[in-house]
Amino acid sequence: MLALTLARRRALTALAHAIKPVVQIGAAGLTENVIHELNQGLKSHELIKVKVFSDERGMRDVLLKEICQRLEAAPVQHIGKIFVIYRPKPDEIASSTAATFRKKRESRRTKRSFQA
Repeated sequence: MLALTLARRRALTALAHAIKPVVQIGAAGLTENVIHELNQGLKSHELIKVKVFSDERGMRDVLLKEICQRLEAAPVQHIGKIFVIYRPKPDEIASSTAATFRKKRESRRTKRSFQA
């Protein structure tokens, strides 16, 4: 299972806010077809939401851990019946994706600075 820093998890949580669940896990549970769909979703999107139709929180916790272990992914968020899961693409694991996110103190150029 991948480990994420707090800053990276927060950034991924913010990105995941706008996306809709890609996979839904029903009464049948975690079948091979569900694992295959989760794997395909992570290959193409890296960050996915999963909706689980189970009322037991303990069962949902176990499902999230099992999904992350089987797919070598990182759990980003678990709110209610929604999981957010992240797995970087293989070529991006070696290179840091921190350059994608703007640093807090990095100055921004304004319209006036381009006119000068």
